[in-house]
Amino acid sequence: MTSYAARMLSDLGVGGISQCIDVPEQGEHEQLRWARSGGMALSGKAGKLPLLAPAPLAGAAAAALVALRALAGNRWTGGELDGAALLGERAAIFDYARSGDVAPGQSCRLIETKDEWLAVNLARESDRNLLPAWLETEAAHPESGAWEVVQRVFAERGSDDLLSRARLMGMPVAPVRRFSPGAPDCPPWFEAHAIQKQTQPAPGARPVVLDLSTLWAGPLCGHLLGLAGARVIKLESLSRPDGARHGPAAFFDLLNAGKESVAVDFTSKAGRHSFEALLEHVDIVIESARPRALRQLGIVAEDWIARHPGRTWLSITGYGRSEPEANWVAFGDDASASAGLCWAAADLNRGDDGPPSPLFCGDAISDPLTGLHSAVAALASWQSGRSQLIDVSLCAVVRFILDQAAELEGQAVDVSVEQDAQERERVRVGDASEVVAPPRARAVVARASSLGADTQSTMASFGVSA
Repeated sequence: MTSYAARMLSDLGVGGISQCIDVPEQGEHEQLRWARSGGMALSGKAGKLPLLAPAPLAGAAAAALVALRALAGNRWTGGELDGAALLGERAAIFDYARSGDVAPGQSCRLIETKDEWLAVNLARESDRNLLPAWLETEAAHPESGAWEVVQRVFAERGSDDLLSRARLMGMPVAPVRRFSPGAPDCPPWFEAHAIQKQTQPAPGARPVVLDLSTLWAGPLCGHLLGLAGARVIKLESLSRPDGARHGPAAFFDLLNAGKESVAVDFTSKAGRHSFEALLEHVDIVIESARPRALRQLGIVAEDWIARHPGRTWLSITGYGRSEPEANWVAFGDDASASAGLCWAAADLNRGDDGPPSPLFCGDAISDPLTGLHSAVAALASWQSGRSQLIDVSLCAVVRFILDQAAELEGQAVDVSVEQDAQERERVRVGDASEVVAPPRARAVVARASSLGADTQSTMASFGVSA
């Protein structure tokens, strides 16, 4: 990935540093980098050799971090953080493993209907409770072997009705699409909606970031911006905090340590006032909800950037902010499938055991990839001084990386996956080889603040009463 970081910065309108950034191991074959990242170990069927990457997934992750470090300059405090290793960090903490057409996290499955495959994600209890209404059968009760019922219903029905009903109900269900690299309609990895107001940051200034996001992509973006020198404030609802707080503490700590924790009651007038007051004092907003969620609170991103020169609103969605996609719910696994990754991985690694079927490639890989790309976009936007709404979707980021598959073809040599004499899975690229590494996580060196622990002090720092 000798040019990916430079292209990212060029796409964002960043000049000067784009031509002189240094990409680690820039001459290394992508499949060796993929083997070492931890993502490869999470790709393919259990008990079978793992899948080669159909696109430079690890390279794009590594290059995005290089671009971020170039923007941060001497404010970077993340040391030699490995961007590619972030792809497997959640799986390392949760002890996930590859499982073919079942995602490593077990909540998402690829299931064939009469005419098409769909990715169905039942990570939320609310979605599991909707199964009887969605499938129009009481047999699909979440406590009674729901997946078997889903498969049986799917075998008898077409995808269009199932997909439209799921979207209407706000369920994370997506078509498992194919993607052709080089297609003229491949979207950019982000969209920028700029207001013609510009205010350059003062020399040496550090941005203040308000992180409204939850789970993985958005919190990772906020975490990386913190490593790049930003002050990051994590704002949560008192009644519905970030769901990642209920999982392993190590994962939440890695993404949220160092952020100031503010919690308010969004249903109260006082809570909404505190939220609106914070918005007046921050430079970058990160949010990962569907646009209508904040509009229901009277917060319109487009209006905010129009009123505040030099500020950036970063919107992370499943499929973008345009209608009707803005209303579609997505998580990392199903968004990756919709982008074309599952079919691309299966097609590249096609064996002799019959027709291919789509397979998961990595653990919700669009989440960490989007978090990395979003951090670069947010910091570049703020440094530019432009007032911008930056729209980054999980699906668009993966499609953009899939469109770089031609770079792998340019590295064409004999590539194989095998089990070596020590029974280790190994990738061979010509005369070079790399053992397929398990996913790994960084050590937790600091704990995240408890919910709302910094509300009083953070609000007081802006002269606002909590």
